[in-house]
Amino acid sequence: ILVININTAAQSIQQDYDSIEIFLLDETTEEQANVIIDDIKQEKGVDDAYFKTKEEAMEDFRVRWGENAYLLNSLTENPLPNSVVVMIGDLEYGDSIAEKAATYDGIEDVKYYKDTVDKLLSATRFVQIAAVIVMIFLIIVSIVVVANTIKLTVFNRANEISIMKYVGATNWFIRGPFLAEGIIIGIISAGISIGVSAALYNKIIDVIGDQIFSVFSMPMVPVGFMVYNFTWIFLALGISIGACGSIISMRKFLDA
Repeated sequence: ILVININTAAQSIQQDYDSIEIFLLDETTEEQANVIIDDIKQEKGVDDAYFKTKEEAMEDFRVRWGENAYLLNSLTENPLPNSVVVMIGDLEYGDSIAEKAATYDGIEDVKYYKDTVDKLLSATRFVQIAAVIVMIFLIIVSIVVVANTIKLTVFNRANEISIMKYVGATNWFIRGPFLAEGIIIGIISAGISIGVSAALYNKIIDVIGDQIFSVFSMPMVPVGFMVYNFTWIFLALGISIGACGSIISMRKFLDA
């Protein structure tokens, strides 16, 4: 859940990182903006440049704010300026393009947060790596727990297993019930995990969702999206972990 929210934020940051936005003064006409566009397209590292109206900018805000877009309805007028968006093809030239953009007449500001974005992306990569390490650790712990749970059942049925082997039962025939038990444990665990995760995540959104939105101008990923996508992931992991734990716990008895 954390990684998905971070990836969503990183994608939004990446979009800002790959572009420079030149905000225009109210009196700057679209014809003057087109002159800027034609000129800056000649700069090295520029893929494209286009004119964005204040109405298009407002619509972008509504899409980005998602469920919180209703807050924009209280505005009596559109406070956003027209702008020229410059798409950067080669980030090596980002600084020089931003410097060039600042020299034009009729502009109000140039948006290019390279240093800030670099730091945020570095932090994002660190959190993603840490999350993967934690996930691997938890998977290993889960396999060990399932294996030990199945092993207790195997111990209780050791004599029955010995008799089955004696009369010629195959390893897979013996392993079958325990494998099914491991899978059932995995499915039940996945269901509990989904329910607990959804409840906790919904609570987190209620507590800090507005603060996250106010800081990053970006809503957290909805609970419904998480439940829909994570149900299948949790079930797949639960079944796999349950099956692996069962196979590991049975190996000693079947090899004996």
